[in-house]
Amino acid sequence: MSLDVPRTEAPVERLTAHEALQRLQHERATRLTQLQAVEEAGAETEEQMMFTQKEAIRRVLAEVEDAVARVQDGSYGLCQNCTTAIPVERLEILPYTPFCVPCQRKVA
Repeated sequence: MSLDVPRTEAPVERLTAHEALQRLQHERATRLTQLQAVEEAGAETEEQMMFTQKEAIRRVLAEVEDAVARVQDGSYGLCQNCTTAIPVERLEILPYTPFCVPCQRKVA
C-alpha cells in the first residue's frame, strides 16, 4: 500500500456545550477542593510544597476558566494554535486543554 494514498477523514466528534461545561465544572470543583485541603493542612505541610501545590492548582483553575470562556464564545474544542478540532477522547481526559496533541508537543 502506498503512503501517498490520501486517507479518508472520519467525521469529527465534538462535545456539546453542556457536556463540556459539566466536565469543566467537575474540574473546577476538584481543584477548589484540592486548594482548600492544601490550605487547611498548612501548619502540617512544608511551606514550599504547599506553595508549589497551590500555584499548580491555581494554574489549572485559570485554564478551566479559560475553557469555560471558549465554550461561551463557541471556540471550545478547537486547537488555539492550528484551529483543528481537538479529539473528543482528549477533551474527555483533559477537558480544559487548548491544544491538540501535535501542537501541545510544540508548545511544551
